[in-house]
Amino acid sequence: MISDAAFWTLTVLLGLGTFLIRFSFLGLLGGRPLPGWLLLHLKYVGVAVLPALVTPMVLWPAATGGETDPARLVAALAALVAGLRLSVVAALIGGMGALYLWHFLFPTL
Repeated sequence: MISDAAFWTLTVLLGLGTFLIRFSFLGLLGGRPLPGWLLLHLKYVGVAVLPALVTPMVLWPAATGGETDPARLVAALAALVAGLRLSVVAALIGGMGALYLWHFLFPTL
């Protein structure tokens, strides 16, 4: 186990690091307009991060022992189509609906 002094030192340092990361954007840049080139690049952060978070859960899900599951592929495709055609909420509902419908219709696959 870790000693109490090491635990509290690590906790304070991690808290300070987290504060400084947030302060760098909110405290230093919070009241100033950002340059146009930076705003243009920030628009694509969500588009880049979301697939990076979702892809491992679709291709190598822990629920199947890391093997690709057709139900999750169908659900991801349904979410993609709904998201491109409608909205983020529709993507969530479409993906969840497709996953649950697949498991209802094909419980052994």
